[in-house]
Amino acid sequence: MTAFWKAPAQANGIEPRKRKTLMETNALPPYDQSDKPTGCCARFKDEGWDGTDLHFKDKKFLKAKTVSLFHIPLNMGQMFGKTFAAIEAADARKDDDFIVLSHDPTPWRGEHLFAVSKDVPGHEMVTLSGDYETKVFEGPFKDAPKWEREMESYLAGKGKRLKKTYFYYTTCPKCAKTYGRNPVVLVAETEAGTHKAA
Repeated sequence: MTAFWKAPAQANGIEPRKRKTLMETNALPPYDQSDKPTGCCARFKDEGWDGTDLHFKDKKFLKAKTVSLFHIPLNMGQMFGKTFAAIEAADARKDDDFIVLSHDPTPWRGEHLFAVSKDVPGHEMVTLSGDYETKVFEGPFKDAPKWEREMESYLAGKGKRLKKTYFYYTTCPKCAKTYGRNPVVLVAETEAGTHKAA
C-alpha cells in the first residue's frame, strides 16, 4: 500500500523524497537479489527503502554480537559468515523478508539482528514490535553519527521522537568499492517501539 506526499525542503538542504511507502505489518521492502555481479552483495536499489514506515509485531530476529574497538567491528566478517550458515542450515531465511539491523550499545560491542522466519537452534532470539521509519544515506561509515542527527531532526519535524537507531549496512566494503556507492538504511524506532526477548 503506497501513499504519496509532498513535504517542504529540509533545513539542511536535503530535498525530501516525494513518495512515502507504508508497509503491511512485519513486511519489508523488496530487495532484488538477482543483480549480484560481485557474487557477494546484491546491488542495492533505494526504491522502497527511503521514506518508509515499517510496522513490526513480534517480528522474529536472531541476535548476534561483534567485538568492537571504538565502534569499529573487529570480527564482523567471521560473525556474519557463521550466522548466515546457521540461518541457512535452519532454513530460516527468506530473500523477500530479510534485513540485518545493527547498533552499538557500547564502543566495544556491536549487536546485529538478523530477520528470520523461525527459531535458529543454539542462538539467541529476540522480537521487535512497534513503529519504525527509514531513510537511505550514502557515504563512509564514519558519517553514521551525522546521519543519526539528521534522522532525529527529520522525525522531530513530524512530531515524533527517535527512541533507538539501527543501521542496515546493505553493502560490504569490497562490493561498495566495486559498485561505487555505499548505501546505508537508517531504521529509526519511534516512540511506540518495543524490544523484548523471544
